[in-house]
Parts: sequence; C-alpha cells; structure tokens
Amino acid sequence: MSTLLIKNIGQLVQVRPEAPVVLKGAAMSELPTIDNAWILAIDGLIHSFGEMENCPISIDQVIDAEGGFVFPSWCDSHTHIVYAGSRESEFVDKIHGLSYEEIARRGGGILNSARRLQATYEDDLFEQALTRAIEIQGYGTGAVEIKSGYGLTVDDELKMLRVIRRLREATDLTIRATFLGAHALPTEYKENRSAYIDLIVEKMLPKVVSEGLADFVDVFCDKGFFTVDETDRILGAANRLGLRAKIHANELDYSGGIQVGVKHGALSVDHLEFTGEEEMEVLLNSGTMPTLLPSTAFFLKIKQPPAREMIAAGLPIALATDYNPGSSPSGRMQFVLSLACINLRMTPEEAINAATINSAYAMGLHETHGSITPGKVANLFITSKIPSFAFLPYAFGTDLVKTVILNGVAQ
Repeated sequence: MSTLLIKNIGQLVQVRPEAPVVLKGAAMSELPTIDNAWILAIDGLIHSFGEMENCPISIDQVIDAEGGFVFPSWCDSHTHIVYAGSRESEFVDKIHGLSYEEIARRGGGILNSARRLQATYEDDLFEQALTRAIEIQGYGTGAVEIKSGYGLTVDDELKMLRVIRRLREATDLTIRATFLGAHALPTEYKENRSAYIDLIVEKMLPKVVSEGLADFVDVFCDKGFFTVDETDRILGAANRLGLRAKIHANELDYSGGIQVGVKHGALSVDHLEFTGEEEMEVLLNSGTMPTLLPSTAFFLKIKQPPAREMIAAGLPIALATDYNPGSSPSGRMQFVLSLACINLRMTPEEAINAATINSAYAMGLHETHGSITPGKVANLFITSKIPSFAFLPYAFGTDLVKTVILNGVAQ
C-alpha cells in the first residue's frame, strides 16, 4: 500500500464528498473549498481530507504545500498534440490579414499539417508529441483527449492513433483518443467528396475499431469543411461500430453541427462561437457537453462564444485548450481560464468548474476525475503560495504550478 499526504495546504479547491456528474447554469458558480487543509491519497486514489487540526501523522510520503493551494488536475478535453512541425508562417499570414478560411483554401491550415505528418516517421512523431504531453503535464493537466485528423489517409490516421496509444503507455497522464478522419477534405478528393466519406466509413472506421485505437469519433462540421449530411453519415457509421461522437461545430458559422451532434448523442460539441437560442434549446437536457475553446477565438481573432448566455440558459460549459499548430499553439490551461474570465466574462469559479468537473465529463471521466472526492484518481497540483483561487486566472503570465501529482505520485 502506497500513501501520500499533502499538508499545510493554504486552500483545498473543488472539494466534493460526492461529486455531481456535471454542473449547469447557476450551479457553475459554486466552488467548495477547505482552508488550512490536508489531503491523503492511498494507492493512487483520493482517500480523505480535512483541516490541519485533524491531520494524520504516520504516513509514508509527506509533501508540505507550504501554504500553496491544491487543485484537482485540469482535464483538457480537446487537443491535437500529435502533429509534425509548426505553422508560424501562417501566423504571419494572419498578421497580414488572411483569414483562417483563406489560408486553408491556399493549401495551408490542416492540409499543411497533413502533408508534414504524412512525411514524418512514427517514431519522430511520437517524440514530438511526447514533448508536448510532458509540457502540458507540467502545466497541471492530468487528463487529456488527443485527436487524430492530420493523417487524412488510412495509414496516416492509424499512425497518429498508434502514437496516441504510445503516449498513454509512456506517460502518467490519463489519455483519451479520438478518431478525426473528417478533419479536412484532402486535395485529391476535392472533386469527389463522397469518395472520401466512403473511405472514412468503409475503411478508416472499421480499421480504427478493429485495432481498438479510439475512444471517440469526431467530425469538423462547419462552413468550408464537412456538411451536416456528411457528418450524419459518418456518425451513424461510428455509432453502429460503438464509437461515441465528439463534434467540432459552429466555429466559423451556424453550421447545424450542434444539432447533428445532439442527434447522435455526442458526448460534447466543441468551439460553438456561433451559438444562438435554437442551438441552446437543442443542448438543454441533451447529455451533450458544450465545450468552449477560448484560446482559439483569441488566436484567430474571431467571434467569442456566448458563454454568459449559455450559463443563463441553464447549460453546463466545459473548457479546453484546442492545443494545435494552427489555431491554438498552447496547452496551458491556466491561460484558457484567464481568457474565459476576460473575454467570455466567466467568473473564476465557473472557469475552474468548467476545466475540472465539466471537462472530465466531456471526456467520459466524470466518475474518476475532476474533483477532490474520495475514490477518485489522485491527480492534483500544488501551486505556489497565492492569495486566492481567483489569482490563478488573474496572473495569466505567471506559472503557478509548483508540484504535479498523478495517480498519487509526485512527478
């Protein structure tokens, strides 16, 4: 039996003896804490916690938080960290006024990353992705969803998913894999869209499932990418094979992506910059988690999603980084919280809940991650000494994560 005690905690944040599945509407502003606290993990799971006056004494390993705060690790439910190289030249194109869609039409964007990935050996791809995985772990992320989607051929999509499987084996992160063959239309299928959908449905999906390489399926259902009818066909095929959906939707326009995602029981619909009353009504009581990616809207300088209106309508919200080389080249969840507070007008309580309990749900991990709850995985981080939990999104340029604990072990 292995034990870990963290003592002298300035504040233990997101303490829930019984954690809710999701937090919706007004409940997102509730964030329970314990001041001057301790927490005990046994065999990788949270066992108990309380105030220092009742702190256990005889424990194998003890970490003194020295007044720092302890949070449950971030759950980053939308990333693309398996990619080859970078795309800073497109960053310069954006400075000169080209839009995301214009860059894509010129062969940039996702197709640029696809060309690079197809030319990269699996081992090299793994080493690049491992560096990013270790990076986000150091930022306090303990669970992460990683998508394919830069392969766009049968072999290269499988290559990406094998890399994600290797990351799961090589790190202490909790990792969920998502097959995103419908990320962009390859150039060679430009005049025959249906043939690429056939390839996804008839060859890619069966191979992905037979090799057990993915937990979810995703489609970029948006203006200039995949239509509602194409998305409907792909998700229908995936459902029959046992893969649940997670959808890119409504980033660039009102696309119908939210509606088709809910129709197929998607676990989450992500981006949602274009979300109106009709979309909110569809999401209410659906079981589908609206997931916002504020660093993407920030980087692309596009419309901000209506977070305040969504919360007022009684919806839950999750937050994620969308870490990728083209529209969000950062995996720092602390900065995502800052953007959520600054640009989306979410409170620190709402942002923390969105990045823990609700984002755990968006990955299918709500029973094991996202809160300080007995029996959940002991994925935690200790901050430097800070005056309040609101200081975390406030001090957006300061790295406040001092110690990371994954599965009850200090990293």
